[in-house]
Amino acid sequence: MTSVKKIVLWFMSPLTALVLLFGYHTSTSSASSAAAAGGNASAEAPASTGTTGTSSTGSSSGSSSSSGAASSSAAPSSSASSAATTTVTGTAASTRWGPVQVQITVAGGKVTAVKVLEQPDSNGRDQEINAQALPILVQETLKAQSAKIDMVSGATYTSDGYITSLQSALDKAGL
Repeated sequence: MTSVKKIVLWFMSPLTALVLLFGYHTSTSSASSAAAAGGNASAEAPASTGTTGTSSTGSSSGSSSSSGAASSSAAPSSSASSAATTTVTGTAASTRWGPVQVQITVAGGKVTAVKVLEQPDSNGRDQEINAQALPILVQETLKAQSAKIDMVSGATYTSDGYITSLQSALDKAGL
């Protein structure tokens, strides 16, 4: 019986080593993946965290958020003077990889914009995950108009911190 165990172990060792080798992601390879995918992700992130409710690619992060903020505050005041625009910042939620803090803009009792003020970004892997997860979370928030949104697979800690901070902001806004 011992010889059978040794044979099985002998066959499984190289297989285990291959699985571990191909499953391991280094921060160097993640950073290069983030740089390769970052062109799309970074262009979408400002548009999603801006004040418009639709996803669109922005020309640059500075102009996207500033032009979106200007259009958001100008639209409610010109359409109806009774609908005040309020910006509320949620409490920073501590996660395993760093804090997550959300700021919402509310007009007419609806969330019109979500901006992520803090996010885990200490390494390339954090940046890669958040570049993909945060635009999805923002989009889901604008659709649901609440913190009852699905977590993003692969970004559990960020999603949990985002939802916690979002709920704090919604509570402060009275929504």
